[in-house]
Amino acid sequence: MKCTALLIIDMQNDFVLDGAPLRVAQAQAVIPNIRTVLQQFRNKNLPVFHVLRVHRADGSDVEIIRQALFREQPFAVEGTTGAAVIEELQPLPGEYTIKKTRMSAFLGTELDLVLRTLKVQSLVVTGIQTPNCIRTTVFDAIALNYPVVIIEDATGAKNGSIHAANLLDMANIGVRIMKSQDVAAYLAE
Repeated sequence: MKCTALLIIDMQNDFVLDGAPLRVAQAQAVIPNIRTVLQQFRNKNLPVFHVLRVHRADGSDVEIIRQALFREQPFAVEGTTGAAVIEELQPLPGEYTIKKTRMSAFLGTELDLVLRTLKVQSLVVTGIQTPNCIRTTVFDAIALNYPVVIIEDATGAKNGSIHAANLLDMANIGVRIMKSQDVAAYLAE
C-alpha cells in the first residue's frame, strides 16, 4: 500500500466561523466531508497534516497583497483563538501541524521535508480556499512530484462557480478529483 498523507488546509476559526474576518462562504459546508476523510486516514494510521496560516501580531510576515487588510482587521494571529483549528477538526496526538505565512503549504515550511522523511508518495487535499491556498499548494505539490487527489466536496471557496472552475483547471493538469465517499476505496488501491 502506498503511503498517502492528508492535508487539511486553513480550517481555522478566522476563516470558518460566522462573523470571522476572512470567512470563506463554503467553509462550514465542507466540515462533515473533511471529517469523513479525516476518519479514513485515522483508521488506517496514515499521516495527517493540519496546515495553518499563522501570522505575527505585527503583521511583518503578511504578504504584500494583504498587508492593508491585516492592518485593518488582523487575522490568523499566532496564539489567538482565530488562528486555531476549528473545534470539529482538532488535531490528535501524532498528527502534524504545519504553519505557513503564504498561500502554499510548501513555501517556507518544512512540509516537503517531513513528507519525504515519512516516505509519503501521494497527497489528498481538503480545506479552503480552492482558488488560493488549495490551488497554490496543489501546484507546488505537482512541481515536487507528488501525485495529488482533491476531495471536491471537502474543499470550498467563495462560491460554487469559483470552486468548480478551479477544480476543472487542476483536473486539466492531472490532479485527480474525487468525492469524500470514494476515499476509502482510493486508500485501498
